[in-house]
Amino acid sequence: MKRFLVVVDMQNDFVDGALGSEQAAAIVPAAVKKISSFDGDIFVTLDTHFEDYLQTSEGKKLPVAHCIKGTNGWRLNKDIKAVLDEKDFTEVEKNTFGSVNLPGLIKKAAGEEDFSIELIGLCTDICVVSNALLLKASFPEAPISVDSACCAGVTNEKHEAALETMRSCQIDVL
Repeated sequence: MKRFLVVVDMQNDFVDGALGSEQAAAIVPAAVKKISSFDGDIFVTLDTHFEDYLQTSEGKKLPVAHCIKGTNGWRLNKDIKAVLDEKDFTEVEKNTFGSVNLPGLIKKAAGEEDFSIELIGLCTDICVVSNALLLKASFPEAPISVDSACCAGVTNEKHEAALETMRSCQIDVL
């Protein structure tokens, strides 16, 4: 069985930048360890916005410029980047919470083989849950899991609520 790891938005702006938090910074070592020991294909999503972000629908509801392509905040956290540089991985830019391209990329990488998907990253209650639900809808028979120790939400309460939502949708929470 093929194994896929999806590393969601482990970018500077979400770890310790414009939308960073102590909880987000605290998961970096666990995420590094997970990536380092993972045996399988890795996909890395990058939240990607542009200079007009504040004029977008998302920007009007979350008026904090973040992950503007090419800026330091858009780049991967240095520790995450260092461990990924030792692996083969596929970057997937997305300009909304969930990547509609990710299921197709995983399907292509899996070919005819059965597969499982594990997700880690930021933020549990926005982009992690969005990608997990898109993947579960695309692959209802595939085992899909989220490692809660390698995720952080906007708040601890929202993190826990997102984990419960994923459990309700038959995504395993580790």
